[in-house]
Amino acid sequence: MATGSVAAPAVGARNSSGYQILLVVLLSLNFGIVFFDRNALNFLMPFVKPELGLSDTQVGLVASALSLTWSFAAFGMGRLSDSLGKRKLLLIVSTLAFSACSFLTGIAASFVMLLLARMLMGIAEGGVMPISHAMVASEVNPARRGLAQGVAQNFGSNLLGSFVAPVLLVSFAYAFGWRHAFFLAGIPGVVSAMLIWMLLKEPVMPKEAPKEAQDGSLAHVLKQRNIVVCMILSVLGVSYLVICWAFMPLWLTEVRHLDQDTTNWVTATFGTSAPAWLMGTLGISATIGSFAIPALSDRIGRRPVMIAAPFIAVILPLGALYYGGSLMVLGAIFFVGWVINGIFPLFMATVPSESVDAHHAATALGLAMGSGEVIGGAFGPTIAGFASDHLGRASPLWIMVGLAIATGIAATFLRETAPSQVGKQA
Repeated sequence: MATGSVAAPAVGARNSSGYQILLVVLLSLNFGIVFFDRNALNFLMPFVKPELGLSDTQVGLVASALSLTWSFAAFGMGRLSDSLGKRKLLLIVSTLAFSACSFLTGIAASFVMLLLARMLMGIAEGGVMPISHAMVASEVNPARRGLAQGVAQNFGSNLLGSFVAPVLLVSFAYAFGWRHAFFLAGIPGVVSAMLIWMLLKEPVMPKEAPKEAQDGSLAHVLKQRNIVVCMILSVLGVSYLVICWAFMPLWLTEVRHLDQDTTNWVTATFGTSAPAWLMGTLGISATIGSFAIPALSDRIGRRPVMIAAPFIAVILPLGALYYGGSLMVLGAIFFVGWVINGIFPLFMATVPSESVDAHHAATALGLAMGSGEVIGGAFGPTIAGFASDHLGRASPLWIMVGLAIATGIAATFLRETAPSQVGKQA
């Protein structure tokens, strides 16, 4: 199939612009709640680690376990939704399930209990994004697909999961304890599931697959070069992401000791610690990038954006390692360095969905997301934790530097799929 020509169903007659906006907003909110729950443990780890007596290796294993089960669920639920055509129903079930798992995390009394709770959460959450992106691909005008999928994946997840989560949950944990913070994190998912049930329609699936795609959907998807490249990008990018989430709060508190400075303007103004504010800065950056980066790719092409962002991301771990000046400037380094987050919807959703037919959209998305989680997410934090225990606390940040450079190089092998650029080339 020609690159960039996805056979999406027509949306004009079925879906008004208002419904398309509602769909993207609700899916973005729902995935934001997913990441609020997923990231809660990372931001609360400075509380959890000493109480449960965890090593850095065990911290990495917990993060890896969630990514491992997430990856299998992403691929399995993606294929199931393609087969059954019941994407709305599966999305609601997954949302209710991951909310329950947040409560289980709050009652964990040992490393093993914590590990099992996070594995269950990965199973519940893994299918949410492939299903959501498949809904966007079939229900939203293709001319706005990059922007829509960027907002669906990154806006809510970073506003809630990377900005609100550290600021709110850390403050809540100081006041009421980290276990109650997990109970709080589980409530919004129930509300989100009710809104999806009441306000969204079940997407209409195309009736017949193209002839060349009818035999062996997985083989058909893997024949596309962009799918393989996106799987590699996902492995590298997810590794960068989860290592930062798992170890950056510990680096800022246990090595840089930024939480002990109670005289800084962050504590005085916002009543929270400097590490929590810096991690929240990543959320602000990614929230803006959720629509700015994909929208830019709609105009100038996916490939140049996906090459440039990873090389810029090198400054984040280097700044955390070496910059010792103003907290405001360090926050700016974090803000700019996190631009890599803006390309995640592109290699996990937009480029894959533009490279295969609509019947296999969720399968392609599941492969792109699942490979990142099963290899990058599962092995990345464990390797980084082992390196931290045996080679030094700075090891995870140096691994992030290498991953960012490798991501930029891998992106050079992509074929352009943006409708604006493919049209010019044609």
